[in-house]
Amino acid sequence: MAEQNQNKAPQEQDLGQLLKVRREKLANLQEAGKDPFVITKYDQTHHTDEVKALYETHEAELLAGREIPSVEGLDEEQAKEVINQDYNERRAIMDSKPINVSIAGRMMFKRVMGKASFCNIQDLKGNIQVYVARDSIGEDSYADFKKSDIGDIFGVRGFAFRTKTGEISIHASEITLLSKSLQILPEKFHGLTDTDTRYRQRYVDLIMNPEVKDTFVKRSQILKEIRTFLGGRDFMEVETPTLVSNAGGAAARPFETHYNALDEDVKLRISLELYLKRLIVGGLERVYEIGRVYRNEGVDTRHNPEFTLMELYQAYTDYEGMMELTESMFRYLAEKVCGTTKITYGGTEIDLGKPFERLTMNDAIKKYTGIDFDTVATDEEAKALAKEHHIEFEERHSKGDIINLFFEEFCEKELVQPTFIMDHPLSISPLTKKKPSDPSKVERFELFINTWEMCNAYSELNDPIDQRERFAQQDANAAAGDDEAEHTDEDFLNALEIGMPPTGGIGYGIDRLVMLLTDSPAIRDVLLFPTMKSLPNDK
Repeated sequence: MAEQNQNKAPQEQDLGQLLKVRREKLANLQEAGKDPFVITKYDQTHHTDEVKALYETHEAELLAGREIPSVEGLDEEQAKEVINQDYNERRAIMDSKPINVSIAGRMMFKRVMGKASFCNIQDLKGNIQVYVARDSIGEDSYADFKKSDIGDIFGVRGFAFRTKTGEISIHASEITLLSKSLQILPEKFHGLTDTDTRYRQRYVDLIMNPEVKDTFVKRSQILKEIRTFLGGRDFMEVETPTLVSNAGGAAARPFETHYNALDEDVKLRISLELYLKRLIVGGLERVYEIGRVYRNEGVDTRHNPEFTLMELYQAYTDYEGMMELTESMFRYLAEKVCGTTKITYGGTEIDLGKPFERLTMNDAIKKYTGIDFDTVATDEEAKALAKEHHIEFEERHSKGDIINLFFEEFCEKELVQPTFIMDHPLSISPLTKKKPSDPSKVERFELFINTWEMCNAYSELNDPIDQRERFAQQDANAAAGDDEAEHTDEDFLNALEIGMPPTGGIGYGIDRLVMLLTDSPAIRDVLLFPTMKSLPNDK
C-alpha cells in the first residue's frame, strides 16, 4: 500500500504528511548509520548517454553478422519461443564481455515488483533505466531502496544490457543513496508548467523540463564558441570594474549604491565601453569583455535589468571592420551551435548565410514611410512631421531624436532578416566619429535580426576636444531631465588626450543572441535566475 501511495500524484495526498514521512525516513537512515549526507564523493565513470552509445558500439562488434531469426509461418507461441531464445543467446554473448559502468543521478521513476524493481536515473546528459534486483544488490540494500523516494540521488554500479523490449538499461550490482530529497517534485505527467514558479525555482525547472537544460547547455556552448572565434582573431579577454563613479557608455539609468569603506556613492556599470577604450589607449590593440551590466529599467520579453553584454574594441579599424567581424561571427556561431546558417525562430526561417543587407537609418525610414529626413532642415520641421505621424516626443528633442523615434516606430518591425542599419544622427551618438562626408551623421551601425537590435557599433570617437563638447551636451540633457544622459568623465577625457588610435568598437546583447539561436521566446528563458519581484517570505 505504501508503494501504491507513492505513485499517486502529490495533490491526492496530504502534502504535509508526505514531507513528514520523508524526514522520518532520513532520520531512520541516520539512526541506522546510513546517513547519505556524510558521503563526500562518488566515482562516476559514465553519463547515461555515454552508456547507451558505448553499449550500441559494443553490441555491433560482438553481434556482427548475426541475423535475426525469421518467425514467418510460426504460430504465436512458436514465434515467442524463437524470439526469446534469440534474445537469450544475444544476451549471453553480451554478458560474456560486460560493459561495467558507474553512473550517478536523480531517480525520476520507480516501479517495485517484489524481488526486483525498475527505476529511471537522470543525469546531466539524459536518463537511463536501471534494473534493481534483491539477489544482485543484497537484501538490506534492496529493502532500503524500496523505501526510497522520487527525487533521491543515487550512485549505481553495474553492467549495461538490453531488455527484451529493446531498451538499453543497467543491471545494478550496487546502489548507493547519495542524497535524500526532502521535497516533492512536481507530478511527472504534467511537469513544472507554472511560469512564475519555473523562473523562481530554476533548479526544479532544470530537473523536470529537459529542454530547459538543453537551452542552458547551448548557452554555455555559444559563449565558448565566441571565445574561440575571437581568440582566432587575436583578441584578448579582459575584466573591468562593475562598481564605478561615473556610469557611462550607454543611454541608461544606473543603479546606485554606497561604498562604505570609502564613504562614497557609486553606481553599477551600465556598459563596458569607457574602460575598454582606456585599454586601447594603453596599447592593448584588440580587447573584449563578456560581463554583467545593470540598467535600472523595466522588465519585458527582451529586457532584464541585469544582463550579459559583450563589448570588443579593435585598434586601426572602423565600423566597416566591425560589420565584417559581426557577420562572420554570427555565421560561425550558427554553424557551430545549430549546425546550419539557416535557423528558425518562432516558425520563421532566418538566413545567416547570405550577405547581410545594409541600409542607412534615413534610407530605412524612407523605405518604410516615404519620408526623406535628408531634406528636413530644422528641428521644428522634424517635430511637425512627428506630430503629423502621431509620434510622441519631448520638447528638448532634436531632429536626430525624431529620426530615431521614426525608425523605432516604423522600421524595426520590418527587419526580420539580418540588416545593418547605419549612419545614425550625431545627436544620439555621443561617443561616435562623425562621417567625413556628412558631419550631421556618425559612423555607427546596429544589426537587426527578427526585428531585434542585436548589437551596436561605432567608429569610435578619439578626438578629445570633440568628445568634451559632446559630454557637455549630455550634461545639458541631464540637467533638462534626461535620466539616461551620460556625464562628463574627466579620466576618460584624459585618456583620449594621451591619444587613442582609430578604433572600431561594438557591443552585443548576449542574452538576445542566445534567444535567437535557441528559439526562446523571452529573455527570462535564457537567464538561469532572471530578476523577479521578491515574495513576502524572501525579504
